[in-house]
Amino acid sequence: MTPSAPQGAEGAERAEGAKGAQGAESVAPVGSGTASDLSLRAVLSSRGYALLLVLSVVIGAPIAFAAFLFVSLQHLIQRGVWEDLPEAVGYAEPPWWWPLPALLLAGLVLAPIVTRLPGGGGHRPVNGLGGPPLGPNALPSVLLAALVTLPLGVVLGPEAPLMALGSGLALLAVREAKRDAHPKMATVLATSGSTTAISTIFGGPLVAVVMMVEAAGLAGPQLVVLLLPCLLASGVGALVFTGFGQWTGLSVGALSLPEVPPDVTPDAGDFLWGVPVAVLIGVVVSSAHRLGYATATWTGRRTAWRTVVCAVAVGVLISAYALITGRSPAEAALSGQMTLGALAADPHAWSVGALVVLVLCKGLAWGIALGALRGGPIFPAVLLGAALGIACAGLPGMGATPGLAIGIAAATAVVTRLPVTSAVLAALLMGPDSTNQMPLIAVASVVGFLTAELVDRVKGPAAA
Repeated sequence: MTPSAPQGAEGAERAEGAKGAQGAESVAPVGSGTASDLSLRAVLSSRGYALLLVLSVVIGAPIAFAAFLFVSLQHLIQRGVWEDLPEAVGYAEPPWWWPLPALLLAGLVLAPIVTRLPGGGGHRPVNGLGGPPLGPNALPSVLLAALVTLPLGVVLGPEAPLMALGSGLALLAVREAKRDAHPKMATVLATSGSTTAISTIFGGPLVAVVMMVEAAGLAGPQLVVLLLPCLLASGVGALVFTGFGQWTGLSVGALSLPEVPPDVTPDAGDFLWGVPVAVLIGVVVSSAHRLGYATATWTGRRTAWRTVVCAVAVGVLISAYALITGRSPAEAALSGQMTLGALAADPHAWSVGALVVLVLCKGLAWGIALGALRGGPIFPAVLLGAALGIACAGLPGMGATPGLAIGIAAATAVVTRLPVTSAVLAALLMGPDSTNQMPLIAVASVVGFLTAELVDRVKGPAAA
């Protein structure tokens, strides 16, 4: 399962790029260039591609501004539901039963969106970050579903709605007739918009661009043609997004770890435990993800009321976590960015038992949400992996810092099936500690990826 934004640019183009690369002469005189080199130079020097680059820069700023408003509004609503409203009715934190009415409301609102509005609220998150880029007609249902249900605790992230927002606005900037006449240009532009939007929640363009590169595969010159507009648009967008964040002071809840456990150099014990821990994380996250396919199949018929049932089931699981552990249900609800930051800052604030219950309840809730609700699949998986990694930190010779790094890398590789992107994301989240943890991060990303592939092979392919 890979992010699908660039898939529209693949297909025949990837085949053509691969054939061009394979068909070119492997040995050529110095300075002459291969056929692929000459083709790439012709594309890059063409007037149409120059206009595409300019348009990518122009759309980067407004898309970043729209993404900033979207994420800020979602964060404000979320804070109102889980902090301000409980305090207003006399609770220091949400009581254990709080998710039950919240998720019932989410299901009741989402059901007509999924069944009646164009776009159905977006792609099912079990299928990754989506299929082909959604057009402007689908934007209202995507934004409505995300702004109403994500803050209520549907255990999904904002990354898929953000990508839909970016691609929809990018395509809106081009007249429909021109999109139909130049489908390749429209696909590249939509991918640039998606990259710009999702880079806001990843804290910058690096992870988003690496994700697009890895998802596109080794497409030769076609990859360069796709990459440059994405990098330009997301770079300009990051400047705008950062500026508005500093100017307004609004928080968007971007995926980040302000504090991490003390830096340590991995030793033999970390690697001895690191591989089986990464396998464990791969099996757990893969199993929860496969639950999403079963849920998607079940909600394929009688979608409206079964969507409500699934939302209530998610609420029951979140409430169960709060009842069993005595902790706030907000830790198991939502996308997981805040809980991940708190876990990294003070991993010993959770007992091993509480972490296991968090993984069990949130993992089941995430699996159900993947097939029935709407949002992004990545952020909750990152928290599941981090919680499992830190739960295993008490093993002889292992610590919290390696456990956190292994958990983030392995879980991200499982849910995205992009091991390089997973390693980059884990390294950025670990901050200064990433230098020492990089060997473990690299190994965990590969092991997580291979474990997920093996689980799929043993249990058979799952289909929504």
